[in-house]
Amino acid sequence: MKMKLLTGGRVVLPVQIRRKLGLRAGDSLDTRVEDGRIVLTPRRDRSRKASIVVDPVARHPVLSADSDAPLLSSKQVRAILSEFP
Repeated sequence: MKMKLLTGGRVVLPVQIRRKLGLRAGDSLDTRVEDGRIVLTPRRDRSRKASIVVDPVARHPVLSADSDAPLLSSKQVRAILSEFP
């Protein structure tokens, strides 16, 4: 994917990448230069073990969580749902 460097050295990650990695505004990224490339790696400072996915059979959005995921509050569920297209 092609991206442009913006004023002040800012870069906007495409929505497809943010969604695939579960990134949100305010998330931290580690940066390094590797073989002349810039490598960004998400820091997993926050625990987020639940997400909205499309059920492959029913084709409807469902909440998916790891078996050891903590219970979610209504506020947390609303935050997750707000990021779903």
